[in-house]
Amino acid sequence: MSVEPYREITFDKDGDGPAGQSAALAALARQGVTDLVLLAHGWNSSPSGATRLCSDFFAPFPALFGPGVEAGYAGVIWPSMMFTDEPVPDYRALVTVLPEKEPVLGRLAELLALAPAEEAAFAEFGELLRELTGVSRGVPSVSGVAEPVPAFLVADPVEVCALFTEALEGGTDEGFGEGLKRYWRGAREALRQATYYVMKRRAGRVGEFGLGPLLGEVARTAPGLRVHLVGHSMGARLVAYALRGLPAEARPVASVTLLQGAFSHYAFAARLPHDPRRSGALRDMQRRVRGPVVACYSRHDTALGVMYPLASRLAGDSESLTGVAGGLLGSDDPRWGAIGHDGVQAVPGTARRTVADVPREGVPGSGCVNVDAAEVVRSHSDIRRPELARVVVAAARAGRP
Repeated sequence: MSVEPYREITFDKDGDGPAGQSAALAALARQGVTDLVLLAHGWNSSPSGATRLCSDFFAPFPALFGPGVEAGYAGVIWPSMMFTDEPVPDYRALVTVLPEKEPVLGRLAELLALAPAEEAAFAEFGELLRELTGVSRGVPSVSGVAEPVPAFLVADPVEVCALFTEALEGGTDEGFGEGLKRYWRGAREALRQATYYVMKRRAGRVGEFGLGPLLGEVARTAPGLRVHLVGHSMGARLVAYALRGLPAEARPVASVTLLQGAFSHYAFAARLPHDPRRSGALRDMQRRVRGPVVACYSRHDTALGVMYPLASRLAGDSESLTGVAGGLLGSDDPRWGAIGHDGVQAVPGTARRTVADVPREGVPGSGCVNVDAAEVVRSHSDIRRPELARVVVAAARAGRP
């Protein structure tokens, strides 16, 4: 590990973790730590990969904090998988994070390898996806309210795979003449979207029912410790949902920095632009932070600019795929945008910066702040950057009394 003191916090898929984790963080305050920077990784295939990310990301920090700050560091390790730009997840990684689904994943992998040109095979594939995601049993949201089932999991599997294929091929005639066999390319993307759906729920649950209550306990036993939450990709969703899981009286979080966040850019909105009767899932949660909520985003993040809107669009339409074929990519429809692609939206007063502005201008001391990081972030996982470390430190300074 590149920094000390460093602690590792682990959660299982339900947000449960070993006893004594909050006490280990609170003990840092008794050792003189004033500010704790806590990083939640995105989709990583192994805990060791997440630890390496923490070591790389934290390396610039000791030289950036000024006088009066004694920094400590922590990594949140949760069972996830890597969210890459590749269209097919690594099946070994999937088994690692979904061990109870190993027989289902094995058969899915077999079908994708064989690519049989038969409707019955696609029907089996669709049923396996439903078993993988658990939608046939009904899946509650992290708040206990039934979620709408994504359309691609319940619609005709041949139609679904055909639509995904068209999206991936961009309207070309690639694979023309192969018949149904061609649609297995789209089936690979359907599996990727299904695992995305599982991990999306998991990240929210770990944040709300794992990290949030843990931070509440830290606040009770070490009330002077200032916590700075940082999350990448699905880890950004995790730390954001931790705000919802904080006890009402607890305010340990001094700043939040979201790096290429894989959740809705309307999450903090009091009213959705396309439906003013509804609000974002994290409405006003920024008010539970003593300092700013900073969203770093990049237009170069194709995972969030193309495939995230696709996943969100399909998850938001539980009744049919009507109209999806005409614009499956959906990247121009603001309803389906990711916070890591264009920042916080529909929150009045949100400030704007570029990554080059931050060292010179800093960031406001509270509220939402969008930081355009396209100058240094060229892809979804491109976060091992000293410029982003400076953003986190600027957010930490901004919220100091």
